Amino acid sequence: MDEDNELIATRRHKLETMQARGVAPFGRSYETSGSIGEVREQFAEGASFRIAGRITAHRDMGKSHFLDLRDATGRLQIYVQAKELGPEQMEIFGLLDLGDFIGVEGSCFLTKTGELTLKVHRFEVLAKTLRPLPEKWHGLTDVEARYRQRYLDLITNERSREVFVQRITVLRELRRFLEDRGFLEVETPMLQAVPGGAAAEPFRTHHNALGLDLYLRIAPELYLKRLLVGGFNKVFEVNRNFRNEGISRRHNPEFTMLEAYWAYADFEKMAELVEEMICHLATKVSGGLQVEHRDAEDQVIRTLNLARPWRRAPYRELVREVAGADWFDLTSEGRREKAKSLGVEISPQMADYEVTQQVFEKLVEEKSFDPCFVTHCPKELVPLAKQNLEDDSLVDVFELIINGQEIAPGYSELNDPIVQRRRLLEQVGEETQKVDGDFLIALEHGMPPAGGFGLGIDRLVMLLTGAESIRDVILFPLLKPKRD
Repeated sequence: MDEDNELIATRRHKLETMQARGVAPFGRSYETSGSIGEVREQFAEGASFRIAGRITAHRDMGKSHFLDLRDATGRLQIYVQAKELGPEQMEIFGLLDLGDFIGVEGSCFLTKTGELTLKVHRFEVLAKTLRPLPEKWHGLTDVEARYRQRYLDLITNERSREVFVQRITVLRELRRFLEDRGFLEVETPMLQAVPGGAAAEPFRTHHNALGLDLYLRIAPELYLKRLLVGGFNKVFEVNRNFRNEGISRRHNPEFTMLEAYWAYADFEKMAELVEEMICHLATKVSGGLQVEHRDAEDQVIRTLNLARPWRRAPYRELVREVAGADWFDLTSEGRREKAKSLGVEISPQMADYEVTQQVFEKLVEEKSFDPCFVTHCPKELVPLAKQNLEDDSLVDVFELIINGQEIAPGYSELNDPIVQRRRLLEQVGEETQKVDGDFLIALEHGMPPAGGFGLGIDRLVMLLTGAESIRDVILFPLLKPKRD
C-alpha cells in the first residue's frame, strides 16, 4: 500500500470511529457570526463569535492546541484546551485532520505575540476529508495539476485565489461602469443556426426535436446589431464564446468577451469609452495605473503603464515603422521577400494583405507592451466595419493592443445593407450558406450609425493581474482528459 492509500485508509478509519461515537462526520448547517474576514474586522478581546472554516494548520502543545481556520476571506487562529472542552470532545478533536471543516464557538483574546485568536468553548465537525491536501500548504508545484484540480489550487495558493477575486471584481465593475452610462445588459443566443460576427471555426451540435444542425456562437455581434435595429441604442453583453481552434497561453476554446454597441457613436467614441473603462478597472482592481508583472519568484519583470492618454496610430504607420517606409510601395512579391528577411514566416497560400498582417502581428502587436490604439485597418480584415471616406481601402476601426496582444477591437459599424451583403459574400466565397440572411434582412429595415467594441475579459484579467497564461485566469480551462 502506497503512502497516499495509507493516509486515505487512516482517514476513513477516523470517519468510522466518529460515526461509532454518534458524531455526524458530514454535519448540518452551522450558524456563524459572519465570514472569518468579517470576524477579524469586528475582533474585540472578550467578545464571543461563531466561525466555520477549513483546518489549514495544527500546532500540538500537548494539552493545548493552536489551529488555523481559513475560508475565502482569510485566516483566524483558534486555541483549543483539553480542560475547556472535556474528554469526550477532545476524543473527537483527536480524530480531526488538516483539511477538515469545523465550526467553533469561542471568545477573543490576543496571544503574547499579538495574534488574534479565538479560544474555543465548543466545536462541531462539519465535513471530514478523506484525502490529504497538498503537503504543507505550499501549493501545487505541478502546473497541470493546478488547472486540472483547481479546487486544490484555490485551497493552497493564496495568489490564485486573489487572481480570481480580481476577475470577479473586473466583471462587477465593468457592468457598473456601463450601466452608469446608460447601457443595457442583454442576452443573445449561444446556439445559432449560422455562426457569424467573426471568422473562426465553430463547434457543431444538433437539436433532435427540430432536426436542426446548430453551432455554438463564435461572437454575439449580429444579434446585438439586431437590437440596434429594434431601437435599443446602448446595449452590451458579457458572453461566452466558443471557437474550435488551437490552445495556447492566450487562447482557450471557451472564453469570455464583452461586446457593446452605441447608436450614433463611432469608433473614436468607442476608443475613448474603452480607455476610460480600462483605467477605471485598473484603479479598482490593481490600485492604480502602474501594473506590475512579476515572475514565479515574485520579482518585478516589467511594469505596465496605463496612464492616459494612450497612443493612437494608423495601421500603415506602425507597419512602416517596423518594415520600412517603402513597404506599401513594394510589389506583392517584394513584400514577401521583405517579410522573410525580417524573420516573419509566411506561407504561399497567404493573400497579400495577410502577409502585411503577419508582419504587423509578429513585429508590432507581439512586441507592444503599453497601450496603443491601432486605427484604420485594411477593409479585408474587418468586413463588418464602415469604410473610411478618404481611403476606401481602409475601414474606420481600432485595435487596442496591450501586453503583446489584441485586447479590444472597435468599429464604426457598417450599416449599409448593400455593402454589407457584398462584403459577407466576398468573405465566404461559394459557401453562401454561411451568410446570416436574417441579419441582412434586419439591416435592410434600417440600423442607425453606431460604434461597437469587443473586449477579451480573460486577456484583460491577465494584463491587470500579471498572469502569464490564460489558464491562470479561467477557473476551469479546457484540458485533455487524463489517462488513468
